[in-house]
Amino acid sequence: MNLIKTSLLNGIAVAVKLTSALLLNKVLAVYVGPAGYAIIGQFQNAISIVVSIAGGAVATGVTKSTAEHFDDERKQHAVWQTAIRFSLISSLIAGILLLFIREWLSVKLLHGLDMSGVFVWLALALPAMTANNLLLAIVNGRKEVVIYIMANMIGSLLSLLVIGLLAYNFGLYGALVAFTINPAVVLLSTAAMVARRDWFNSRFIWGKVNRSALRELSGFGFMGLTSALTGPITFMFIRNLLTSDLNLTAAGYWQASWKISEVYLMLVTTTLSVYYLPRLAEIRTALELKNEIFKVYRFVMPLVIVSTVSIYVLRDFIIQLLFTPDFLPMRNLFFWQLTGDVIKMGSWVLAYIMLGRAKVKLFVITEIIFSIMLYLLSMWLLGIFGLIGVPMAYAINYSLYWVIMVIFVKFEMQNMEVVSQ
Repeated sequence: MNLIKTSLLNGIAVAVKLTSALLLNKVLAVYVGPAGYAIIGQFQNAISIVVSIAGGAVATGVTKSTAEHFDDERKQHAVWQTAIRFSLISSLIAGILLLFIREWLSVKLLHGLDMSGVFVWLALALPAMTANNLLLAIVNGRKEVVIYIMANMIGSLLSLLVIGLLAYNFGLYGALVAFTINPAVVLLSTAAMVARRDWFNSRFIWGKVNRSALRELSGFGFMGLTSALTGPITFMFIRNLLTSDLNLTAAGYWQASWKISEVYLMLVTTTLSVYYLPRLAEIRTALELKNEIFKVYRFVMPLVIVSTVSIYVLRDFIIQLLFTPDFLPMRNLFFWQLTGDVIKMGSWVLAYIMLGRAKVKLFVITEIIFSIMLYLLSMWLLGIFGLIGVPMAYAINYSLYWVIMVIFVKFEMQNMEVVSQ
């Protein structure tokens, strides 16, 4: 499956996701408002952290190892069995911990004790969440693009149905519960599609932990866990900073602008995961890597630039379409937020090479350093420019990150040339 075909198929899935997101954002905006939107952002970040601790962090390693061992099914099965066993045990431990600290989390993250029940739902859904993530990682590594995209499309439609219904009937609490149970529901459809493939059998994913596979996954697990912790934790701190220095509504404006970025960048980010990451695992020479980078850049950058310009011009219309007039003050954030999006996508094309080539130490160090820098820049610029300082910090931070990634890739290609000689 080449880049263009992958992007076309992915475009269909993104169209479904985008439509679902448009409708779902409207429902949430109407029934929870800007302040509720900020709380939803906090809870979604909490889910990301917990799922990663519960074993979801090894998903990238499963994709890479599955693609790398394309000619050895026995090694693939060892990786799958090890990942599943490790993740389910981690899920149970994380779920029990959640039950004990649910009230503390509710107060610290959701600004009220009355929301503690949603963490019970999260604890119960964790095993299904991690199992679905690992199944999708296996499908991605096997380059079963049609199944991968279909699973994501079904997930988008179920999100719209489950979250929309619960938000409509139960408000903010219902929306939070829906975010926990929806991934568990999606597992049923993913499993049904995967079970029909001749390369898949239930015995291939259940077995003993393989030490060699565990070592292979450990580096990616460490990278995945670092990424899954640093990003969401940073966003939580930024929302708390906005809430304390301004108010919860201002945090909701920033969360809404970030959500727009997530929605329209789905085509690019999903294509990088579906096509680019498995492809990087196959590359052996510097020339091949260089050609692949330029090919991806020629696709990614024009698409992102055209999208950002269009969104900026139509920002008032988009805010009222996706949200409500109550969110209109967020229009002032668009210039710096969209500028940051372009810079981030440019840097990510190079940053994915760290994942594809298992540069664990560099990945962990850069993730931690630039997450801390994003928070410190946000705090500094918030004090000078107000709310607009946060997206300014985002753009500046990724500019510096892009420079570091250019230097890394240059040295990596030099090392590849030496090895090939």
